[in-house]
Amino acid sequence: QVQLVESGGGSVQAGGSLRLSCAASGYTGPRYCMAWFRQVPGKEREAVAAIFTDGSTRYADSMKGRFTISKDNAQSSLYLQMNSLKPDDTAMYYCAADKGLVCTFAARVWPKPNFGYWGQGTQVTVSS
Repeated sequence: QVQLVESGGGSVQAGGSLRLSCAASGYTGPRYCMAWFRQVPGKEREAVAAIFTDGSTRYADSMKGRFTISKDNAQSSLYLQMNSLKPDDTAMYYCAADKGLVCTFAARVWPKPNFGYWGQGTQVTVSS
């Protein structure tokens, strides 16, 4: 059973930075693709960034150049470095993971992928 636990959220002023972490357990890291999503109450969940088994990455257009996704396969950890944060980045951020054909399909349908395993989320609040 895959378990994902996010951390690193918090409150920051606009222009600041945060680094989110996702600790994964119950699986072998390199075979899984992983991603970050975010959601604001009352709005649809939004894909932020993903990293695939070949190391390739995808970003939502509004995050390109500001966010960086990375993965430590040895420690089965996923990270999201967020710079130049804006109030519009305020949301609950979720870590997600999956493997196999789900990853292949996710890359093809980006930025509307879906994953089977989810964490509980970590809140990011950016004040102006």
